[in-house]
Amino acid sequence: MKVIYLHQYFNIPKKTGGVRSYDIAKHLINKGHTVEMVTTNTSLSNSSGWETSTEDGINVHWFHLFYSNKLNYYKRLLAFFSFAYHAAKKGSKLQGDVVFATSTPLTIAIPALYISWKKSIPMVFEVRDLWPDVPIAIGVVKNPIVKYLAKLLESYSYKKSKAVIALSDGMKVGIIKAGCEENKIVVVPNFSDRELFNSKNTGKEFRAGRKWLKDFPLLIYAGTFGIINGVDYLVDVAEQLLLLKSDIRILLIGEGKEYNNVILYAQKKNVLNRNLFIESAISRSELPQLLAAADLASNIVINVPEVWNNSANKFFDALASGTPVLINGGGWQADLIDKENAGITTHGLTLNQAALKINEFLNDKERLSLSSKKAQIIADKYFNKDDLTKKIEQVLFQSIN
Repeated sequence: MKVIYLHQYFNIPKKTGGVRSYDIAKHLINKGHTVEMVTTNTSLSNSSGWETSTEDGINVHWFHLFYSNKLNYYKRLLAFFSFAYHAAKKGSKLQGDVVFATSTPLTIAIPALYISWKKSIPMVFEVRDLWPDVPIAIGVVKNPIVKYLAKLLESYSYKKSKAVIALSDGMKVGIIKAGCEENKIVVVPNFSDRELFNSKNTGKEFRAGRKWLKDFPLLIYAGTFGIINGVDYLVDVAEQLLLLKSDIRILLIGEGKEYNNVILYAQKKNVLNRNLFIESAISRSELPQLLAAADLASNIVINVPEVWNNSANKFFDALASGTPVLINGGGWQADLIDKENAGITTHGLTLNQAALKINEFLNDKERLSLSSKKAQIIADKYFNKDDLTKKIEQVLFQSIN
């Protein structure tokens, strides 16, 4: 099987960000299939146009197109449509039995639809976030014409897809509401890579390199500093923990549009470098050390129901490493954590109540140990990487038969 794989922001393990597409492509390669990955090189560079490299057997076609979460709305839209145009031209020249497109952004469907039509091959569409529902819900997309066109593209993409992959049951519900036939949809959540995190990392080296950390309990956030993440929530929690005279330390690691704003907010709340610390993003290969040092990992989002259906990598990485998880929103992840006792949830609590709950949890060694074991059990039971990549392979294979 020859797969033309479209992912605008494809990552390899030595870079920052999620590697779901890399894991899927690597599985396909290992099973004897061919993968042509069409993506972007988003770094600032004097280079232009396309370049090709081979990454662990994956043929990767990189289009030089600068992108950053710090760009304004219109410049980001321009980047989306620019890639859609160039990816359509590139993809239509590649050999393939199926075109596999993964969002976000939703505009990735444009080249997928074109390639599918031009080459008369089936299209499989993977939905990582419910676009345009999420940007509409948080007020990023306000123009009624843009809303209409985005909804039209969404529903048309589902209609023309042979199969649609959703990353959560909540996303599946949203996709059905957009007019997709239920029998087309397959739910395949993100993966917990137990092999990556099942190492002998103790976190001692990570802690030793930070004099402020010592042996204090550590709560971390590792991910994007974006509007929907609402990382300032942890700044407010840090303020409450200081009032409680708690010895908990909070570490925020990542990058994004709100990074500098979070630093300024932490300074304003007088918690920066007292009990809350902020560092720039690290590569995926560095994550095992970070999570080994952490006592509690977090998946923080704003209080908007549309974003609760997300399937953030940080959640699955924490489970794989056996790190209990803090969830501050509602939705399926919060339900799972509560049901399986693999961490704590704070949705609906005041900041003071949340801080009290976090402080109590992180100072209960027996509960921490139990939650750690539960996290690993969940990772193996529901989010096994080998099982889920095999499921996606089957979806792609069935689409061409």
